[in-house]
Amino acid sequence: MPAAVFTILCVLALMVSDADHVVPVQGRRECHPFSCGHLQDVSYPFRRRGDPARCGVRSYELDCSDSKATIRINTGTYHVTSINYTTSVFWVVDASLKDTNSSCPLPRSDYVPYIQGIPGSRHSWELVLDDFIPWACFFNCSQAVTNSSIYLPVDCLMGNTSWFVYVRADALDIFSYCPIIESIEPSCGYLAMIPLGGRDNMVGVGYTNYEDVVKHMMGGFAVKFPEPGDPNWFGLFKECLNKSIISLSADFDGSLARVGIKDRILDILSMDFTFLGCTLGVERNDFLDIRLSIKNMIRYYDEPHFYLVFIVSTLWLVKWIVVLCRFVFAPLVVIIFLALKYWKTRITIDAVENFLRMQDMLGPKRYAYTDIIAITSHFRDKLGQGGYGSVYKGVFLPGDVHVAIKMLDGNSNCNGEDFISEVATIGRIHHINVVRLVGFCSEEMRRALVYEYMPRGPLNKYIFSSERSFSWDKLNEIALGIARGINYLHQGCEMQILHFDIKPDNILLDDNFVPKVADFGLAKLYPREKSFVSDRALRGTVGYMAPEMVSRSFGVISDKSDVYSFGMLLLEMAGGRRNADPNANSNASRAYYPAWVYDQLIADQQVDEISNVADMHELERKLCLVGLWCIQMKSHDRPTMSEAIEMLEGGVDALQVPPRPFFCDGDGIGNGMPPPQVMDSYFHSSELTAISEEDDGISELASS
Repeated sequence: MPAAVFTILCVLALMVSDADHVVPVQGRRECHPFSCGHLQDVSYPFRRRGDPARCGVRSYELDCSDSKATIRINTGTYHVTSINYTTSVFWVVDASLKDTNSSCPLPRSDYVPYIQGIPGSRHSWELVLDDFIPWACFFNCSQAVTNSSIYLPVDCLMGNTSWFVYVRADALDIFSYCPIIESIEPSCGYLAMIPLGGRDNMVGVGYTNYEDVVKHMMGGFAVKFPEPGDPNWFGLFKECLNKSIISLSADFDGSLARVGIKDRILDILSMDFTFLGCTLGVERNDFLDIRLSIKNMIRYYDEPHFYLVFIVSTLWLVKWIVVLCRFVFAPLVVIIFLALKYWKTRITIDAVENFLRMQDMLGPKRYAYTDIIAITSHFRDKLGQGGYGSVYKGVFLPGDVHVAIKMLDGNSNCNGEDFISEVATIGRIHHINVVRLVGFCSEEMRRALVYEYMPRGPLNKYIFSSERSFSWDKLNEIALGIARGINYLHQGCEMQILHFDIKPDNILLDDNFVPKVADFGLAKLYPREKSFVSDRALRGTVGYMAPEMVSRSFGVISDKSDVYSFGMLLLEMAGGRRNADPNANSNASRAYYPAWVYDQLIADQQVDEISNVADMHELERKLCLVGLWCIQMKSHDRPTMSEAIEMLEGGVDALQVPPRPFFCDGDGIGNGMPPPQVMDSYFHSSELTAISEEDDGISELASS
C-alpha cells in the first residue's frame, strides 16, 4: 500500500512545476503589505479590519490600535509578538497575562478548543497550534496531592480557600495531554490549560517550580498559518503533494546519518501519512502513534530481514483489507440489499392491503352503533335534516375517507321498508353517477345508512339560486350524467331498479360537480323482462311523480315513471325555478312552468319576463325539448332513458317539438293549468300516496 501511494505521488510530482502552488495566490497580489504595531511588512494570511474580502483570511484579522497588534482567538484577545513566514507560524501572548503582568496568573480555559471533555470548549479549524509544543495543565483539588512530584503546587492561586491548585507541565503534544486530562487524581478537576513555546523556541518539561512555568507562559506560544486552500480536487492534491515533498525533504535533511534503504522507506512512509492527512483535512500528528508503531516494528529487525518484514507487513495489510471486504463489507452489502428488497416487498404488500381495505369499503358493511358514534365523532358535524332523519359527516380513520351518515328517526313514519329497500338496491350498485352505499347500521330501532361523502351537496342548491351557478355546457353535462345514472339503474343491473323519487334534492355533486343519483328509500326491484309494475303503495314527491302513479288511467307504472321525473328535473334545470310556483297567482300564465315553456317553444312571441325562443340558448332549448318529451302524460309516448341520453348527446336541430302535454292543454282543464286538485297538492304537500289500481282518481294526499 505505501508503495502504491508513493507511485501516485511520483506521477503527481511530474504535474507540479514548482512549490509556488503550495500557497494560494488569488487576490494576494492586489493586497499590499502593511504595518501593525511593532510588526512590519505584514501580509497574507493576515488582514486588517476594513480590508477587501480578497485580502487575507477572516480568522487572521489584526487589530492595530494602541500601537499593538492583537488578534481574537475564540473568546480571548492575544498580542501578536512575531511572525515567521519561513516556518508559517506566528507567536501570540494572552493579553490578560501580558497587560496585568501578574506573577501568579491563571490562563484562560479555552486554549484547546478541539479537545473533548474540557468545559467551555469550542472548535476552530483555521487557528491551529504548532506541532510538538509543551502544555501546562492546571487543576483544582479538594485534597492535597502528596503522592506525585509532577503536580506543582500553585500557592498564590489558593488564597484562603480549602482548595488546592496544581499545575502539570509534562505534556509534549496533543497526544500527551489527553491522558493527563483523563487520568487526574480523583479529588481534582480540570481548571485551565495553556501551550508553552513552539518549534522556534522549544522549552523543556522538567519544571521544578511554578515560576518557571509563568516565565514561559509570558513568552507565549506558536500558532500555524492556515492550510492552503484550492477550490478544486486537483488543486488540493497538488498542494498536498507539495506539502508531502517538503516533509520528505525535511526528513532527508534530518537523517544524513541514516542513509540505508530502510531509513528511506521510513521517510517515504512518513510522507504517505502526510499526504493522506492533508487530503483528509487531518494533521499528520494525528497519525503519529501509527507511524511510530510502524517505524519501531521495522527497526526491530536487522537489515537482512527487513525486506522480508516489509513484504510480510504489506501482505498482512492486504489480507486484512480482504478480510474486511469479505466478512464486513460483503455481509453489509447483502444486508442492505435484503433490506431494500424487503422494503420493496413490504410496499407491495401494503399496497395490496390498502386495496383490499378499499374493496371491503366498496360493498356495504354492517357497523355497530358504537362505530357510527366514533365515525361521526358523537354526531358533531350535522350536514342537514331529511324527511326520515338527520345527515351527519363522518371520517374513516384508515385512509381518512369522508362519509355521510343518515340516521333514520325511530319514531318517524319509516317502518323499516325504506331502510331495507335502500340497502337492497344501492348496496349492489357501482356506477360513477350513482352514490355509493358504504355501509349500514341496524340495532333495535337505531338505523343508519353510510354513504360516500358528496362535498358539493345537492343539485337544488345551485339551480334554484338567484344567480346562475353553471354554464349551459355544464348543465348539459350534469343532465347527461344524471341520465346515465338512471339508465344504469334501469338496464345495467341484474334486477331492474326503479327509483321513483328523482328530483334535484336527490342529485348530489362530488368535488368535480359529477352528479350522482341518491336516496333510494322509495326504490323498488323488478325483473327486467316485466313491462309494468303493480304496487298498491307506491309513493313519490308531488311535482315529480308520473301521472300513472296517481291514476292508472294514464298508463301502467314502469321505468317510464322515472323518465317523467327526469323530464321535470330537466325543465327545472333549464328554467332555474320550480315547475310549480306556489308564490304565483293561480291565474298567472307562469305558475306552471312546463306549460309556459311549451308555449315559448311553439310561438314566436315576446314576453316581458323572459326572452322569446329566438333568444334562448341552444342548450337551454335542448333541455326544454327533451324535458317536454319526457313528461308526456301517456307513458308510452315518453322516450326510454337510453333514448333520452341520445337526445341529450345529439344536436338540437334533430329534436322536434313534442305534442302538447295534457296538463299544458289550454282547452282541457283550464287555461293551460293542471287540475285544481294537483295544483293544490303542489302548494300544500310534498308526498302523495297512491291508490288502488281500480281507482282512476286521487284518493289520498299526505302532508310530510
